[in-house]
Amino acid sequence: MRLVPVNEQQLAEFVSTHEWRIPFDTSPRHLAGPGDARHITHGLAAAGWKRTSDPLSPRIVLTSPDHRYRLDFSPESDSSAWWALWAEYTDTERGWNAAFGELVPAEILGSFTDALLSPPPLRQISPFEVLDAAGWLIDARGHASSPDAACHVERHAVGRGDSVVSWHVEVSDPDQPRHHRRRIWHAHFDPNTPGHLVTAFVAALADPAPLQRGMHDRTAHHSVTQHHSALTPKQIIEAHKARLTAIRARASAARRKNNKPTTNPATSTVTRPAVHR
Repeated sequence: MRLVPVNEQQLAEFVSTHEWRIPFDTSPRHLAGPGDARHITHGLAAAGWKRTSDPLSPRIVLTSPDHRYRLDFSPESDSSAWWALWAEYTDTERGWNAAFGELVPAEILGSFTDALLSPPPLRQISPFEVLDAAGWLIDARGHASSPDAACHVERHAVGRGDSVVSWHVEVSDPDQPRHHRRRIWHAHFDPNTPGHLVTAFVAALADPAPLQRGMHDRTAHHSVTQHHSALTPKQIIEAHKARLTAIRARASAARRKNNKPTTNPATSTVTRPAVHR
């Protein structure tokens, strides 16, 4: 199947949004605000995901080519989770789901969906290894805190032992007392969520590099720091296009690999030379 990632009109609308915006480097990441949701939706479209919801509805549902995965964006949701990703059960894998609040930065959620589109790494590391290397404070209870104490990552054992765990991320107002803070956004990964996907999300969350936001873009808190970025609008647009091209190439390669015919030595027919007596 030939992939048509994002059509010319959709790319043109992305360009028209960003070509006039002066980008500001915005830190810390967890307070940078939602950014442009097309960082997520365009990426999935480049991998062949299709919109399966009403095109005239503000709700967006994208479904993977194999129909196993579904991303649901519900900006009118009554719950605190505006984004949800679902994986159906298969004969060999458990189903799972992950949910994300309204103000989750698109680039961080995009790291999660990008990891879903790629094979798992040969060596998997835990989220706490990433956070420890990034200088976050980790206590004996399985809780990690960002240097500004506004973001917390919690590991919860499910049942007996530590072999099955769920993960919860919560960003709260740093101006308020720790136990009475207003929640800004959250992310929750159920116990069956593949560990490398959680690690990809946490790695993007803990990355000290700033995110780019426009002058009037919504941020999650007034305490963010913003400085004129060295990146130009053109560079941001070209980076978006390059990312889509790379995702499309990976998806095409994966499809070719999956569709490649295999030969079973036990059942293959071997033509032998005739024996003349």
